[in-house]
Amino acid sequence: MTKADLIEEVSRVVEMTRKESEVIVEAIFDSIVRSLRSGDKIEIRGFGSFRTRQRQPRIGRNPKTGARVEVPAKKIPYFKPSKELKDVVNNSAVGAPVPAAAPAPVEPAAEQVPNP
Repeated sequence: MTKADLIEEVSRVVEMTRKESEVIVEAIFDSIVRSLRSGDKIEIRGFGSFRTRQRQPRIGRNPKTGARVEVPAKKIPYFKPSKELKDVVNNSAVGAPVPAAAPAPVEPAAEQVPNP
């Protein structure tokens, strides 16, 4: 799903114009970015949480030349899905393969043992 698809979906569900839906979606994204930029954590119950993680500076390599490159420390955005979201995705995904039922146990044939 793209941002345009999301705007169309909001417009359809809320019965608003596409322009009004675009303002809503943009406002939500801008709020998330502003909060992450200021170091806040965003938690949406039943969906997940957004936060930033600090990456330490390191020495990397240019894959083309093999030269050593210093990579500075930086903050990266991180999303952690909630348990509810994980359950919904894993249990009711459209088009997901349904686990096959276990095969029925086969009863061993009774052995015929000759009587001496």
